[in-house]
Amino acid sequence: MPSRSTRPATPLDDDDYPAYTMGRAADMLGTTPAFLRSLGEHRLITPLRSEGGHRRYSRYQLRIAARAGELVDAGAAVEAACRIIVLEDQLEEAQRINEQLRARAR
Repeated sequence: MPSRSTRPATPLDDDDYPAYTMGRAADMLGTTPAFLRSLGEHRLITPLRSEGGHRRYSRYQLRIAARAGELVDAGAAVEAACRIIVLEDQLEEAQRINEQLRARAR
């Protein structure tokens, strides 16, 4: 997952800002709302809810959903795709920590 360390100037610059409705998110990804709901059921992404209870997705969540879509299109089950993405994220974090520890040891 991409780094998100800097604070945005406006909500529209914020990767975590829940700007997209489920329908718009599905259209942008070329998928269905049911696919996005399944990612939520597998706890890969948890969209925020509007005051009316509608799901709202951020750009960061859309990138994760797009990666899941790639894995599913390649033949992985949704549950497996979600697990792969979590493991990829954990590996990236472990590599970042290792680099920091190596830099301190020098």
